[in-house]
Amino acid sequence: MNALKKTITAATLGLSLVATSAAADDLAAVHAFYDIFTKPGPESNAAFLAATSEDWKSYADYSGNYEVREDLLPRSAGIVAFMPDLEFTIEAIHQDGDFVIVRSRSIATPAGEFMGVDPQGRNFDIMNIDIHELKDGKLVNMWHIEDWATAMRQMSGQ
Repeated sequence: MNALKKTITAATLGLSLVATSAAADDLAAVHAFYDIFTKPGPESNAAFLAATSEDWKSYADYSGNYEVREDLLPRSAGIVAFMPDLEFTIEAIHQDGDFVIVRSRSIATPAGEFMGVDPQGRNFDIMNIDIHELKDGKLVNMWHIEDWATAMRQMSGQ
């Protein structure tokens, strides 16, 4: 009985280490997404492409429209150029199976008119919520929402 108990304990520990390793790989894939905004350049772009499936999709609403990874890379470079002081901070991450939920904060000062608002040098400080879906260790889908109503209010001086 003692040998059986040791075998079960060893097997449980082994599965735990495998699960922990898989979770760490999943989080590394998720971080590759954010790095294209926080550490822009060829290395982060290559890491993002390696972390995503070829048919990765990003959804921002229920219209059925989505963005693909090849379109995101030039747009992320444009965002960084338009908001060179962008501070992006991950404040919480929760993983449940193949889904990783990220709550983050974005602070930036747009260099000009943004979403129809002239910020006149004012910045915004908003919350973002992202849900990443992974399959076989690669990002396959992302659903996200940013608090743009608050950003517009802050940039309007309200």
